[in-house]
Amino acid sequence: MKSIIFGICLLFALNISAQTAGVNWISISEVEKLMEKNPKKVLIDVYTQWCGPCKTMNNTTFKDPKVVKYINDNYYAIKFDAESPESVTFRGQTFNNPQYDATRQGGRNGTHELTMAIAPVNGRVAYPTIVYMDESFQILSPVQGMQPPAQIMPVLTYFGDNAYKTATWQEYTAGTN
Repeated sequence: MKSIIFGICLLFALNISAQTAGVNWISISEVEKLMEKNPKKVLIDVYTQWCGPCKTMNNTTFKDPKVVKYINDNYYAIKFDAESPESVTFRGQTFNNPQYDATRQGGRNGTHELTMAIAPVNGRVAYPTIVYMDESFQILSPVQGMQPPAQIMPVLTYFGDNAYKTATWQEYTAGTN
């Protein structure tokens, strides 16, 4: 009887653990190697340390079981600090943050060159921005702003299921895809 109860408790604990597991975040340096073996779409969460909506999205949207499962199944997911002082090499090009000021660490700081290369919408950057890329690292779209699970799921599936190849966003969201 004790072994049955123990088994039930263990299954319950494993189920809770699986449900609370989050997105499988990887680094930019890892994605190119993984892409060679198993091409997938790429999702880059461009955030900052001081951004409240970024933290909210990280603690809600990126913890939602449906969102987590879809991202993990269909994308390589990368978190990128838009104001990081670190040099980043992506697709053979090195990006830096020459405006980074170590005395302002933890607050607003210089914007990383990679952020400016992938995340602007109409020439402006906002946080959070989720950048969607295809299997060839071509930018499909940067999407700015806090997105709760119900708002991000249609975007994830639009790109993840390749609906963008046959339908406009307006057609897709209208259900005419």
